[in-house]
Amino acid sequence: MKNKLWILLLLAFGLAACQNIEPEPDPEPEREVDPPIEEPVVALNERIGDGRHVTAYVTYYGSLTPDAKVLTHINYAFAELYMVEGVYQGFKPQGKLDRFESIAALKKEHPELKICLSFTHGVSNSDNKQGGSFSALSKSVNGRKAFAEDCLAFLKKYNLDGIDLDWEFPGLSWSGAECDPSCDVDNYVLLVKQLRETLGTDYTISYAGYCMDKQTATGGWRYVDIKGMDPYVDYVNIMTYDLDEAPHHHSALSDSRAYRDCERAVKAYLNAGVSAKKLVLGIPFYGRHSWSKSPTAITYKKILALDPYQYRRNKWDAQANCPYVETMGGEFYCGYDNPRSIGIKGEWIRKQGMLGLMYWEYDQDDGKGTLRRAVWNAVMTQ
Repeated sequence: MKNKLWILLLLAFGLAACQNIEPEPDPEPEREVDPPIEEPVVALNERIGDGRHVTAYVTYYGSLTPDAKVLTHINYAFAELYMVEGVYQGFKPQGKLDRFESIAALKKEHPELKICLSFTHGVSNSDNKQGGSFSALSKSVNGRKAFAEDCLAFLKKYNLDGIDLDWEFPGLSWSGAECDPSCDVDNYVLLVKQLRETLGTDYTISYAGYCMDKQTATGGWRYVDIKGMDPYVDYVNIMTYDLDEAPHHHSALSDSRAYRDCERAVKAYLNAGVSAKKLVLGIPFYGRHSWSKSPTAITYKKILALDPYQYRRNKWDAQANCPYVETMGGEFYCGYDNPRSIGIKGEWIRKQGMLGLMYWEYDQDDGKGTLRRAVWNAVMTQ
């Protein structure tokens, strides 16, 4: 009898326990995942000794020491003007001087490497404030001469090779700097003319070029007089990036959907009479998402690190010859460049007889140097 009671009690407890067990949840549906991007490390082509350019903008806020094996030129970005109520007082490299000096010192081990000082019209140094920048400087004969003489002294002191000007842009202010459409464009020509007279032919002069020639504006002109600048500069670094924002590519080789593309930008210089041998095409090491929505831009190394459950990377647009990122919902997030598109651009500039490629900027590449190696090989190919 006792055994029967125990059996009944065990059955009762077992039934109660079963009633308290929660059912197994339904399995979560599998989420789409973007496969990892593993670009192979490619051996570097031999340098071709016909003066081709592979130029990197290296910033004052960067932390990496550039690899001279994948470069012919460095543009150190930036130096800034010191202006007080429109009167030129001198210039300094931005940021800590030891960063600049460490880059300049690369020539000791790599004497074939060309290093140029690039000027912005903006202000970032804590001991400086906006005082008119290039617009005010270039209005004055004395200012232009003093600036040119200071450039010559600086180049000699640090054994540099040239000056690169990045005034964005005459007749137009995108950074709060002074502008004067009535004379900026013409005065920019006078400024580089003075630089050439002062520097002679021992040093190079270049400028960061816009994607189009000078344009009429209220009260005068804006952008750069390409033909007017041509006699005084050795080459132009065309900023063939930031030509549009999502949902369009910002650095497409050829894409009528975008505001501008590389082909149309280069054509503006050729139509103005500039030799293709003086033109350097710009490559972005970042994607342009927006001009107003955060993040506005995203570096190549961060593109590789995007959440693969939220973004599809390395999508390919055959019309633009560029990769892009889209959300898992199919929304175009940003266009950018990868080794495939850089190789296509390299083939195109070689067919045009252009001088080479430059990029903004060195620190935005991944840890393997994928893009800078791709730029080198794209240029150093027969």
